[in-house]
Amino acid sequence: MGFKPKSRPRGQEHYRWMREGTPNFDDRVFRHLNELEIIAKRDVKYVYTTTPVEKAIREMASTYRSLVVLHAGKFAGLLTAMSIVNYLGGGELFEIVKKKHNYSIYSALQNEPVESIMVKNPVYVYVDDGIREALSRMVLYGAGILPVLTRSNEVYGIITEHDLVSYLAGLAAFGARVGDYMSKLVVTISTGASLKKALETMTYYGYRRLPVLEDSTVTGIITAVDIVRYFSPPGIYEKSTSGEIREILEVPVDEVMSRDLATARVDDDLADAIKTMLGRNVSSVLVTDEDGVLEGILTERDVLYAILAPK
Repeated sequence: MGFKPKSRPRGQEHYRWMREGTPNFDDRVFRHLNELEIIAKRDVKYVYTTTPVEKAIREMASTYRSLVVLHAGKFAGLLTAMSIVNYLGGGELFEIVKKKHNYSIYSALQNEPVESIMVKNPVYVYVDDGIREALSRMVLYGAGILPVLTRSNEVYGIITEHDLVSYLAGLAAFGARVGDYMSKLVVTISTGASLKKALETMTYYGYRRLPVLEDSTVTGIITAVDIVRYFSPPGIYEKSTSGEIREILEVPVDEVMSRDLATARVDDDLADAIKTMLGRNVSSVLVTDEDGVLEGILTERDVLYAILAPK
């Protein structure tokens, strides 16, 4: 399907709970979850408002999809992989690269502070709010990562969709099929499209991943994390002969995408697809037929919905 600005097949899905009212969580969930202060991961990676974007990208390229941003020891915001995608060519933050740094990849990475591109008012939860409130905010606002704060605005920890799927995987409804919960309308991009087109598409739709197609057949997937890793110094500087980011943004998507795909079939058991997701440490599985034609995508968010409020 590619980049179609007039169509957002899944654009409002993050808010489907809001349209339907307060989530009616299955009580089994809370029998398997302890209090929020026990579940929240304490291993939080921090950067500061003054940290250069280059250093933040180096950190994110290893294992962190998001970084907590501090100012004077207090919570100030969140830097996500999608913030980087937006800044490096996907959206309005690219204007900083254009006007302030004159498209210089060196200046854009080395001289711009994280504060300019971080999410300044992300969804968060206080540690004493409890797990039910945390889950409600996560699904109501489509938050893939939720900072957990103390009442004095210090960072206690974080909780992510991946954490919750890992905790709750055993609660997937018996006999549920992948096709019951997958998203059928998927925003994709073609193999020959430019990297800039991929960044723009991700930013416009708000999706961290795009399946890459040749005709209707899946050839790969490009994620926000793939893009962060591609732009990670010092390798990114070796990719440009001119020092201009526009040169880098013209490379084809298939130079950046991953070809090692996690896949499932429509009739596969949902529990098996979740095992694949967790075993491969990926945030989604592509749903294809026997010929590799894309039929849908199952994400961690889809799995979370399936567990929290099974059909």
